[in-house]
Amino acid sequence: MKKTLLSALMALTVTTFSAGVAVAASSTFTPEQEKAIGTIAADYLREHPELLVEMSQKLQQQAQDEQSSQAVSAVLKNQDALLNEPTSPVLNPKGAVAVIQFFDYQCIYCAKVAPVVEQFISNNPDVRYIYKEWPIFGNRWPASIEAAKTGLAVYREKGADAYHRYHAAIYDTGHNEGKLTGDDIRAAAAKAGVKDLPENIADGSGLAANQVLAKRLQIQGTPAFIVMPVQGANAGNVSFIGGAAELSTLQAAYDKARGN
Repeated sequence: MKKTLLSALMALTVTTFSAGVAVAASSTFTPEQEKAIGTIAADYLREHPELLVEMSQKLQQQAQDEQSSQAVSAVLKNQDALLNEPTSPVLNPKGAVAVIQFFDYQCIYCAKVAPVVEQFISNNPDVRYIYKEWPIFGNRWPASIEAAKTGLAVYREKGADAYHRYHAAIYDTGHNEGKLTGDDIRAAAAKAGVKDLPENIADGSGLAANQVLAKRLQIQGTPAFIVMPVQGANAGNVSFIGGAAELSTLQAAYDKARGN
């Protein structure tokens, strides 16, 4: 009896959480049975708290899967802005598979994933890598915006390879979460071959476009990665990765976009 009632309760609980609807237990059990079920369930969960953890993880995964599905749908509606926005720095513009990264130079998780990104690019020299400067911490740390604008200026003046050197040099400082300085930024630009920054560094049109795009995609923070084929993108070969992705995760998404 105890096992049967507990099984019924767990089935009802899973149904309630999955469907998001209330289950009217009174239509199935008598008041005495409902009380017994409550007692049995409480005792059982105290003895097996791992079930609550498992259920929480499943619900979290369902929410993440739903968010990813919505993001992929938004990506498919905004392919041109993701792939062809002229102010966005891009490595290997003829690559058949694109990885688009939204990032902030003062984001600690962006800093942590930077070596992973460099390894990924080294492992996949044919990737079209597109950088979306998105200084979301600019209100808190103004150097975030200054570094982003400088990066775009380096790209305009010297091209993708110089921008790549600048980008790496900023993260090589190890200065994030408010620690990046103007001297750090100028030194990184110098390493990229730009000793005298252009007068039009204040041009923030690219940053504004990235802000609009991130809002359309409902990106919640940095870093965020989108991996997609340049031609023939669909829900089955596009990946959205929120957070500091592992190398294996990026590689799997890249291989999926290539049709491997």
